[in-house]
Amino acid sequence: MPGEFYVEDKKLKSDLTEIKNSVTQIQNNISQVTNNVTTLVTKSEGMAPVTGSATGDWQAAESDVVNIGVHNTRYKVQSLLLSIHNLAGNIITVRMYMTVNGNERRVYEQSFDASADPPGLWIINGTVGIHEALRVTLQSNNAADNGKTVDYDYMLEVM
Repeated sequence: MPGEFYVEDKKLKSDLTEIKNSVTQIQNNISQVTNNVTTLVTKSEGMAPVTGSATGDWQAAESDVVNIGVHNTRYKVQSLLLSIHNLAGNIITVRMYMTVNGNERRVYEQSFDASADPPGLWIINGTVGIHEALRVTLQSNNAADNGKTVDYDYMLEVM
């Protein structure tokens, strides 16, 4: 009969329906896992890198270089690089601001020396999760830096 297995020596019949159901369940589980993995891999590919530049009066006042992300949208910032190759100041201060509980707060500050530090600064090197706009600013202590261009490059991944 279909669905039965006959063992010659023992004259025993076994119903294979339970085994067939188990195999079907395993196939369904594998399909579901494959779909989940495909979704994760597709999502983790990230977005196209963003590059640009900003010109400011860096010595006159702290000025915005770039804003990354938007309000109420979750991202993973994978990297942020700034280029200070056009600047001459020996105190180049990079700051980042983000809204914390409704108020913009400074969340990062570091100073660099344009003549001693590398011309490319890796400000974020690794994953930082954000859900508000991340504002990046720069300030120099040298008036010769006013009107100069600061390049940036960053990579985001949607969460």
